Amino acid sequence: MAKKKVVLNFPPQLIDQPITYRLVKDYDLVVNILRARITPQEWGRMVVELNGNGSRLDEAMNFLADLGVVVEPLAGEILWQEERCIHCTACISPCPTHALNLDRTTMTVAFDRERCIACELCLNVCPYRAIEVAFE
Repeated sequence: MAKKKVVLNFPPQLIDQPITYRLVKDYDLVVNILRARITPQEWGRMVVELNGNGSRLDEAMNFLADLGVVVEPLAGEILWQEERCIHCTACISPCPTHALNLDRTTMTVAFDRERCIACELCLNVCPYRAIEVAFE
């Protein structure tokens, strides 16, 4: 099973189309919407994680391109530098997915990369710069 995190940019004329439904139904993909901003008469943007058969995933990427959806790889990945972290928990509160959380047994900050949607809300709150963005 292949997994890919991508950014989908929708032109205004496609906003009302059931594109994610087609990805699920026609290409048998699991679509996890990590974040989205869809506004009528403007370009829409969705960060999604797609899971499925590798060849079906490639076919789905071609389908999106043929429709006019601009597909970009997720540009950055959040890196947590544990050696710099003093476990002050400043980063936990702004994290919408709880990728950064408090391990109650050890009372230390833990980072779950799979839950991270690279929203970057944690970057500016860390006083020790233990959180960075790594661009691909």
